[in-house]
Formats: sequence, structure tokens, C-alpha cells
Amino acid sequence: MSAEKKIKVAVVGLGFGAEFIPLYQKHPDAECYAICQRDEAKLNKVGDLFKVERRFTRFEDLLKVKEIDAIHVVTPIAAHAPMAIAVLEAGKHAACTVPLATTVKECLAVAAARRKAGKVYMMMETAVYTREFLYAKELVDKGEMGKLQFLRGSHQQNMSLPGWPDYWYGFPPMHYATHAVSPLLWLAAAEVESVVCFGSGTIRAEYAKKYGSPFAVESALLKLRDSDLACEVTRSLFDTIRQYRESFDVYGTKLAFEWEQVAGERPVLYSGFEDAKRVEVPDFGHRLPKEIAPYTIHGVYDEEHAHTSFIQGAGHGGSHPHLAHEFIRAIVEGRESAVDAKRAANWTMAGICAHESAMKGGKRVELPRLR
Repeated sequence: MSAEKKIKVAVVGLGFGAEFIPLYQKHPDAECYAICQRDEAKLNKVGDLFKVERRFTRFEDLLKVKEIDAIHVVTPIAAHAPMAIAVLEAGKHAACTVPLATTVKECLAVAAARRKAGKVYMMMETAVYTREFLYAKELVDKGEMGKLQFLRGSHQQNMSLPGWPDYWYGFPPMHYATHAVSPLLWLAAAEVESVVCFGSGTIRAEYAKKYGSPFAVESALLKLRDSDLACEVTRSLFDTIRQYRESFDVYGTKLAFEWEQVAGERPVLYSGFEDAKRVEVPDFGHRLPKEIAPYTIHGVYDEEHAHTSFIQGAGHGGSHPHLAHEFIRAIVEGRESAVDAKRAANWTMAGICAHESAMKGGKRVELPRLR
């Protein structure tokens, strides 16, 4: 069912956020009504590329535009919570890239703002809309994996080289853990009750002093509420050599799914006693409106802009079109999004509390419970 009127969306932050512009332009229930970017030259470059007329350099001005129904925030991490709250308080639907916030207090504040506003909030967690996740979730939903016994997530990245925005250097690993946490919790259909985490190794002193976080790696065990499952999460950001890895493993009584060890090898599905085979994970574009389904495929260019080097929508395992579609349909259908503020808060607080545990030498930390 299509919306009676198109949902007018504004996109704030035009780094990888620009990839969402054509998705909202082509979604049958939406339009990209405006864009916002502090750098005016970048704003105009992207605006000209996608022919978006309404352009803003000030987020505060965007909030005052009554015609806008929803705002998608794709900005630096520290701005996520205050900007999401501002969007909700302005009476608009809010989507925001991960993580939800950097403190437990902020997580609770976003959830409270969403309840008070009665608007849709969605944390745009790419990890739960990748091809690999949708494939594993289908196995779980069909009962093919049997009873789940254990889940493991890992997000390892070496950002030690120059070129990243300054705020990244020394960032506590578990403060950006949702890519590793979220697939586990969604598949387990549970939330985190408490966490125990240990830090390992050290990063260079000039990085450590910025946030007071010394660890090269943080590894946590998550205890799930009303479940017999525990999950393991490992996260690293600096001074630890490893090919980029954003992964999850799931072990059941009938099947097990393990992420590829080296990029390009393909995941492994285990069955029988110790039988193993590599699997070709399918694309799930068929679940989307035909107008945006092609954007799940790696390397797809927008035909209108094929002369440019701007690649659209295929990033993060083909997840972007699924995210945009879920956000828009939640608004159209008047329901909570799949990653509403309550769920997003638990996923984010799992990492925040894990870092707190590591800084306290592995002391168990309870997560606040949202009702």
C-alpha cells in the first residue's frame, strides 16, 4: 500500500549520507525534499548532482520547515543524540546513523523524546540489513538452525593511519559496537541485561589521552534478559593489525553460520556432525519496491549520473535501500520502526556499559531497563 502523500525527507550530513538521496527520490512513498551540510561547497556539489533545490547549511533552520515530515541524520557521533532529540521535539520523524549516543543518559533521553513526540525513530543500523544477516535471519525464522546456543560478533578495524576526522582517534572501541552487537540480539530475540568486559593491549599514548581509553581491544560477554543465551563481542579500532571485519557467527543445534575469515572467501554453513560448506549468500532486493531494489547490488551506478564516480546505495552489504524502506514504511503504516529508540538504546548501551566494565577491570555492569 502506498502513502496518500509522499513523505518529505531531509538528509543531514552528505558524506555517505548522500547515498540515501536517490533512495528517497525514487521510493514510491517518499521524496528527498531537502539536504543539509555545513560545508556550502559540498552542499552545492551534492545538490547539483542530484538536483535537490532546497539546501541548508544550518540544521536549526531545517527544523523550522513545516513541510518536512522526516529528517535523516548522518553526522559525527557526538551529534547523534542531540540532533535526534531536536528532530523529535520539532514534531518530525527521525532516522539516525549509529550509534544512538555516547552515554547511557543520552540513550535514555532519546527514548524519552521518542515516547513524548509519538513520532517514528529509527537507528539506521546497517548490520541488520546486510545480505548475510538477512540470510541468517531467514534460517533462524524458518527453524532450520534449531535451538540457538551461542552467538559471537566481531568488529575489527585499524584506523591508525591519518585521514580520519580528529574525533575518531582514541575513541573507545565499545562506544561504536552496534555493528557487532545488533545482529546477535536481533537473532536471539532478546535484549542485554548485563555485561562483563575486559580490555586488552594498549594504544599509543597520544590516542589514549583524548578519551582516557587505553585499550587496543575490548572483549565482552553479554548476558541476555529472560534467555539462556550469552553473546560474545570483540571490538578494536587502533594499533591492532587485522583486515577489516564486521562479522557475526551463530551456532544452533541443527546448523551453524560463520562469517568468512578473509574477505571474499564466503561464509561457512555447518551441518550434520562436522560437515561444512561455503555458501553463496543471495541478494534480498526482491523484498523492496522495484524502484529502489537495484541499489542493493554492489557497484550499481545511478544511470542519470553514470558519468560521475558516485556509487549509489550498495554500501554496507546492500543494506541502505532496506533501511530507507523500513523507515518510510514505519511512517506510512503508523507503527514503530524495526530499530526503534528502545531497541536502539539497548544495543548502544551494551557497548557503552561494556567499556565501563573494562575500565573497572571487568566488573559486571547492569543496563537500565526501558519499558
